[in-house]
Amino acid sequence: MDETTGSVHKSEEEWRSVLDPEAFAVLRQGATERPWSGEYVSTSATGVYRCRACGTELFRSDEKFESHCGWPSFFDPAESEAVKLYEDRSMGMVRTEVRCAHCDSHLGHVFYGEGYDTPTDARYCINSVALTLEADDSVQ
Repeated sequence: MDETTGSVHKSEEEWRSVLDPEAFAVLRQGATERPWSGEYVSTSATGVYRCRACGTELFRSDEKFESHCGWPSFFDPAESEAVKLYEDRSMGMVRTEVRCAHCDSHLGHVFYGEGYDTPTDARYCINSVALTLEADDSVQ
């Protein structure tokens, strides 16, 4: 970790050694997991969702909502500085890519104006494999 910026820098070989092949493909190569296949699509546990690559807090369970799109959806990051947004012109369309601000890992995409009843009118559509859930043990 870069002590001055808090950023995580690793070589491709180092990332491969700490991430399984699917996580590496999504986080480091920008792949997308199959819809409805992810561990956190239907999870309703209370807790904190962290970047699988570096452990940074990204989202909280009270920001998660059911969008029925096949991937976990959140209406806002836990801290606005936790993620960075980039224009993505791949696949013949213009989208907004969501990346971890600390290790620059691909997390998913954010969409606006889809009519969900959320405070931000945003849907952060995030790959489950890009996350780990630190469940709140105090809630049963």
